[in-house]
Amino acid sequence: MTQAGEVTHDRRKRRFELEEDGHKGFLTYNLADGAVVFTHTIVPPEMEGRGIGSRIVRAGLDFARAEGLKVVPQCSFVRGYIERHPEHGDLVAG
Repeated sequence: MTQAGEVTHDRRKRRFELEEDGHKGFLTYNLADGAVVFTHTIVPPEMEGRGIGSRIVRAGLDFARAEGLKVVPQCSFVRGYIERHPEHGDLVAG
């Protein structure tokens, strides 16, 4: 059972999700050549301003680190998050 506000990983859909109050934000990805390619971060307007996107991206980056994968931040939100949190910069594919 998932707790409210907990980021989940749906490997079948290749995305990280967070559902609250009947709305769902998510981060989509693809896997390729030892890297995770983050493609889109979607946060519905009803969820904006609460750090939902950041929580989802952090879960995706934690997954990449745990799996030994490099990160390709195609999504501008993911790129911006990494710029603001340089402790994740070592994950970015050269």
